[in-house]
Amino acid sequence: MRVQPFQTLKHYNKKNLPKDILAGIIIMAVSIPISMGYAQIAGLPAVYGLYGSVFPIILFGLFSTSPQFIFGVDAAPAALVGSAIVGLGIESGTKEAMAAVPVLTFFVALWLLAFYFMKAGKLVNFISAPVMGGFITGICTTIILMQVPKLMGGTAGVGELFELAEHIAETLKTINLPSLVIGLTALFILLVSKKVMPKFPMAVALMAAGALMTRFLPVREWGVQTLAAVEPDMPEWSIPDFSAIAPKDAIITSLSVAVVIMAETLLAENSFAQKNGYKIDDNQEIFAFSMGNFVAAFTGCCPINGSVSRSAMGEQYQAKTQLTGIVAGLSMIILLLCGTGFIGYLPIPVLTAIVISALLGATEFELAVRLWKVSRTECFIFIGAFFGVLMLGTINGVLIGIILSFTEMIIRTSKPARCFLGIQPGHQHFRDLREGSQIHAVEGVLIYRFSSNLFFANIGVLQKDIEEHIKDDTKAVILDAGGIGSLDITAADRLEILYKSLKEKGIRFYMTEHIADVNEQLRKLGLGYLIEEGCVRRTIHIALKDMEINRPYPLEGGVDNEERSASRKRADNRVQEFVWAFGSETEEEIERQIVLQIEQLKKTGDVENLFHGRWAHMEALDEDEWLEHLEEHLKEIVNISGKDEMTLAGKLEAHRKEVHDRIAKEHPELAERFKERRHLLDEHLKERRPEVYELVLELREKRKE
Repeated sequence: MRVQPFQTLKHYNKKNLPKDILAGIIIMAVSIPISMGYAQIAGLPAVYGLYGSVFPIILFGLFSTSPQFIFGVDAAPAALVGSAIVGLGIESGTKEAMAAVPVLTFFVALWLLAFYFMKAGKLVNFISAPVMGGFITGICTTIILMQVPKLMGGTAGVGELFELAEHIAETLKTINLPSLVIGLTALFILLVSKKVMPKFPMAVALMAAGALMTRFLPVREWGVQTLAAVEPDMPEWSIPDFSAIAPKDAIITSLSVAVVIMAETLLAENSFAQKNGYKIDDNQEIFAFSMGNFVAAFTGCCPINGSVSRSAMGEQYQAKTQLTGIVAGLSMIILLLCGTGFIGYLPIPVLTAIVISALLGATEFELAVRLWKVSRTECFIFIGAFFGVLMLGTINGVLIGIILSFTEMIIRTSKPARCFLGIQPGHQHFRDLREGSQIHAVEGVLIYRFSSNLFFANIGVLQKDIEEHIKDDTKAVILDAGGIGSLDITAADRLEILYKSLKEKGIRFYMTEHIADVNEQLRKLGLGYLIEEGCVRRTIHIALKDMEINRPYPLEGGVDNEERSASRKRADNRVQEFVWAFGSETEEEIERQIVLQIEQLKKTGDVENLFHGRWAHMEALDEDEWLEHLEEHLKEIVNISGKDEMTLAGKLEAHRKEVHDRIAKEHPELAERFKERRHLLDEHLKERRPEVYELVLELREKRKE
């Protein structure tokens, strides 16, 4: 666990120096409004956001192994601390809050240091993306709702959803129109600029524009609030006043904050690392988090976190090392000593708009939409974490998130992928019976594949599946344990019960295909006698041979299982290329590719190229469907190519006949299937393009004559 500082600065490439310096200065400028806003959310005066952007970010840069990630005052810890302070009855922005927050920060740093020694970075693997996405989105939404009243000239809200909604409703009664106009205009500009000018630091430009507006227009007379002026100064170093908050409250509150910092930052850092092709040391990152927060505590700041928005900004400006963060920290020192005069001119609605814009960018509602399409269970987990934070508070949201993570893991492992296996006539490999009607079970044998480690939560699934599928003529049950790497004592006991139950019925039981280590586990769990009795075999084939069932295996229903020729096997294995590749999106993909080729036709005029699609070796059945889609575009092709409609239609039909003749010659067993499918495609064409269908029928009649 040796800490190695300066990891990203070793062997520094001087070519990166201009990019790192520029990115650092931009990040410093962007951090001004964001950090000041988050500091206020945490219950501190706005200037402490700037203090938190000096020494913590520099120290993190020295110890971090991530070349890109930037540390700073950020949303999640600020929200957690801010809500905790309010929950303890301490008013935000008061001397009591200024004393209590550094104490919480100190304990956060202690927890992170403890996590480092415990190598707790691995725990992040147990927090799923839906949980973290819902949690972060809930926090961001909560903060946005807190900030909305400030757009209208009011004060920030506190509490959970209903309290925040009530505060917004009250603020609407005393709305300040100039504040609302300035705030909404700034927010609109920020959101639009993200789309049209993503690399332009619009937040900095708006901040400057707001300061100029305050300087030259009677903004304050309009009732628009501005930030309090900041005197040129550096943060004071001091030991936190540990009497400002009860130790029990500090320990409990800081634990949740530390978990969030560790989980959120490590997940985001690893995401950046995977995207950009490098690796980080998770454990040393936790140490860097801890050191940054110790410095923050000794300078009176709130807990510091890895910032996705600042890191993304650095990535946009091609930052390559942690020199970027160090430059940002040093630049902030210069600002604090020489350039704080303009801070008092910043309109709060503009600052609020910048914070809301940053938070909107950090939400992950698009993840919820994607989850709804691919996994409703994970989507509901996202929603649970989201509303847990929004309605029960951030600290409870952390607990809900952790519970949901482990619940999801248990649900997944308790319902693993599993199937019953059979054989395609003439072949040797075992395949899922659900693949199609061509797969048949071995007569009198139940072959069951279970794709998960066996433990107390899923052994019942295995037992139930097998017991429910046993028939009167079942002579043996073969467990394909290739996906089983371990089993616990509960699973072992239930497996023994299953074995004895089958034995009483005269049914043999085999366990096959697993790794050798599972045999060692069986012996330790008291099931070694299964190995001695020959119930544990290396492969399914050996288990069948032990039962004196030899190849070709007899299949249920008396299906012929004689060895096929190589060409027949290829025919049996024929899978429509597009269906295999694109699944349920086959129709859309064929249509999309034809549209692309029609666009190409406009440039080349090569009609023949359309007949064969974009894939060089398309299967015959796919080729037929391709031709059917082309017929739907016949009139468009005629207009582009200038060819006669009857001529093109004739070519399509001639090509289709060529495909049919090829199938009939090479694979006569598929010819009937082709005819059935041709009928379905014709009906499809008749429904979509009746005029083309009539033309095709006319051509077929002429061919008969």
